Amino acid sequence: MNNTRTYFHFYDSPLGKIRLLATDEGLISLTIPSQRIDDLVDSSWIDDAGVFLTCCQQLDAYFSGDLTEFTVRLAATGTIFQKQVWDALCRVPYGETCSYKSIADSIGNSKAVRAVGAANGKNPIAIIVPCHRVIGANGKLTGYAGGVEHKAFLLKLEGIINCEE
Repeated sequence: MNNTRTYFHFYDSPLGKIRLLATDEGLISLTIPSQRIDDLVDSSWIDDAGVFLTCCQQLDAYFSGDLTEFTVRLAATGTIFQKQVWDALCRVPYGETCSYKSIADSIGNSKAVRAVGAANGKNPIAIIVPCHRVIGANGKLTGYAGGVEHKAFLLKLEGIINCEE
């Protein structure tokens, strides 16, 4: 029997209403509106804004330009490889970009560029695990689960305005 409690909260952001999900271990999901088909919640989830107080404060500070590194406790589930990629994404500094190849190199698997792209696309914690900082090797914006327009917004927020759409 699974006794894990899942909490949810909706956070109003410049991108629209963000859905946050967490367990007692930490944040498991941050999805922006364009990533969701609807705002349905599972009947077993607990609506508790208090669980997300620190996360929402950090998001407020990020969107106002006052926070460059999140310290929210994360508990995303994925494969070992996906978690390696997501950890590498968290090491890409605010205001900088990288390529799929540089992420593959950083995890010691230089031939896994396509797999890195797939893992990047499966990132369940957008913004905080900054998959938006990955751009094409040619400097152009590449796909983003939340939509290229939201990726461009986040990169401009971080002062990266020289990447091409």
